[in-house]
Amino acid sequence: MSKEILISTTENIPGRSYEAIGEVFGVTTQSKNMFSNFGASMKNIVGGEIKAYTNMLHESREKAIERLKQEAIDVNADAVVMMRFDSGSIGGDMQSVVAYGTAVKFTD
Repeated sequence: MSKEILISTTENIPGRSYEAIGEVFGVTTQSKNMFSNFGASMKNIVGGEIKAYTNMLHESREKAIERLKQEAIDVNADAVVMMRFDSGSIGGDMQSVVAYGTAVKFTD
């Protein structure tokens, strides 16, 4: 990506005026390998954080933001406002994450 895209979880960007372009999304679905799944199953028995899955979710969110920014660039946006995440499981070992928001073009 050559253009820097501002991402905001708020509706307004202080000191800036803009026009809405439309919705943009960044989606990824990821899974862990069978060794990580086995380790997670063992952790279920004793309890505690399953770091392999925590890392997978962190990586998924980062990938979803990258794709959101690219989609904003593709529609010639300057920023994305009201950015949110949504996630869900697919099967027992896959996680889908979407980052979404409204692409905007600065008018000032």
